[in-house]
Amino acid sequence: MTELVMLRHGESLWNAEDRYQGQQGTGLSPLGHQQAKQAAEYLLATGPFDQIVASDLQRVTETLQPYVDSQDRPQVLIDKRWREIDVGTWGGRTFADVLAEEPDVVAAFARGEDVARGGGETFAQLRERVWDAIRDIAGAGAHRVLVVTHGGPIRVATASTLRLPPGGEVTLDPPVNCSLTTLQVDDLLAVTTLTAYNAPTSTGAGSGEAS
Repeated sequence: MTELVMLRHGESLWNAEDRYQGQQGTGLSPLGHQQAKQAAEYLLATGPFDQIVASDLQRVTETLQPYVDSQDRPQVLIDKRWREIDVGTWGGRTFADVLAEEPDVVAAFARGEDVARGGGETFAQLRERVWDAIRDIAGAGAHRVLVVTHGGPIRVATASTLRLPPGGEVTLDPPVNCSLTTLQVDDLLAVTTLTAYNAPTSTGAGSGEAS
């Protein structure tokens, strides 16, 4: 079995401004940098990882940096499959502006309809690429792997583990900044177990919005 420990990034500047990010966005806010340092301390206390995997987006690489700095040059595998869901034209827009301009789409998403927000990805597409990335990790045979990623990938990985139907992701609380979600998976993904969801690693939770 592989223990997959997924860390959501710290609060970004756009999180603090209530903006959709998707595959766009900024680096961390001052609070986000503080969360990243606290998360690094927390992770160090839990023991070593056989592998570290991360999204390539800035808010993730900045979150991972304090942990990397505390190690002896650990190798980090950058995998774009762990990027946040693409929200297309919604990226950079505030939640309030999108709600005012596209209320029907926002309402459909809230009902669990798997809409491609802003012409980007659906959750079904996100689930497919994230599950493919998990399959590669589990197949490599590592015992304990840290994945630093975003709220969307964490939600779809959890939904798949819990065998939730398409659209079931929206029934899960969005992971807060620098929270941990842990899965146990076998090399064929035939056995998957959720052992922790949205567990805090720091004080000052920040945003729970997954985009």
